[in-house]
Amino acid sequence: MAESSAKPVPLLKDELDIVIPTIRNLDFLEMWRPFFQPYHLIIVQDGDPSKVIKVPEGFDYELYNRNDINRILGPKASCISFKDSACRCFGYMVSKKKYIYTIDDDCFVAKDPSGKDINALEQHIKNILSPSTPFFFNTLYDPYREGADFVRGYPFSLREGVPTAVSHGLWLNIPDYDAPTQLVKPRERNTRYVDTVLTIPKGTLFPMCGMNLAFNRELIGPAMYFGLMGDGQPIGRYDDMWAGWCMKVICDHLGLGVKTGLPYIWHSKASNPFVNLKKEYKGIYWQEEIIPFFQAVTLPKECSSVQECYIEISKQVKEKLGKVDDYFVKLADAMVTWIEAWDELNAPSEANSSKQANGPAK
Repeated sequence: MAESSAKPVPLLKDELDIVIPTIRNLDFLEMWRPFFQPYHLIIVQDGDPSKVIKVPEGFDYELYNRNDINRILGPKASCISFKDSACRCFGYMVSKKKYIYTIDDDCFVAKDPSGKDINALEQHIKNILSPSTPFFFNTLYDPYREGADFVRGYPFSLREGVPTAVSHGLWLNIPDYDAPTQLVKPRERNTRYVDTVLTIPKGTLFPMCGMNLAFNRELIGPAMYFGLMGDGQPIGRYDDMWAGWCMKVICDHLGLGVKTGLPYIWHSKASNPFVNLKKEYKGIYWQEEIIPFFQAVTLPKECSSVQECYIEISKQVKEKLGKVDDYFVKLADAMVTWIEAWDELNAPSEANSSKQANGPAK
């Protein structure tokens, strides 16, 4: 009997969008072609909207620039950052898929210790589709991975786990350091491949990085707002971390899980530490107030949806962090605008015909 030559259908092929923020031609997609080509891409072009972004042939994509964002959101476009990769969250908003994977355009395919190319997207999907264990730590890490299980003493009542909302991947080569650490360790590279996935425990915050990240849009999408950063704002490079802190508080409240660890990507270039310091310096100071704030945030039982939780956090941001700097009053207002825009674009009865991209869908 002749063997079938049919290729297996990629996991979640019709249920996942890949969101990429960029200011340049997307030549990096050539390396990702074996893994990304079956999926739909949402490209969010930052900076000059008149610049033509070239996408390699054969990819199915839609492209949005600032003119498209203004046209689609109208006055609410003010909540989407300009001249900052935080603009990627517009792609989360216009997607109609259940899952999102987002990656930066300076991230390439990494290799595992055996020299095999790592399919980062496939590993994220495995993480997302298996439960998390935020209420009790398993010392063999993710008990749902092949070759692992719950250890002796792990409560049987908790072994079912909870739905996983977010899968946070890591990076080989250039680590995700802040500017002071970059300046002190300019030549440091991450060469350690740790074959581990673990659930971040309930009540524990973490610095989320947006350059290799997947999430269940239906479970947590409205919380994945990357804030007001970049042009006209006093802070940058805290967009993904802000989203991560808000998201984690909400996941803890709603009983959802967050995983970190595998998969790795190869982060190819370090950004300028002096430019980064200019963007980060207020954030480095403010985070000593921001993190205790999020550690102390409590959400009332009446908040049963992501949107309700997020609006409640915005109120507390305005009340408490607004005393730190007026920027947080502006950010709190933008958080509300974000939720309003999200609900408008994602209303169940809303036709999708008004959502037209600037780029071709191939």
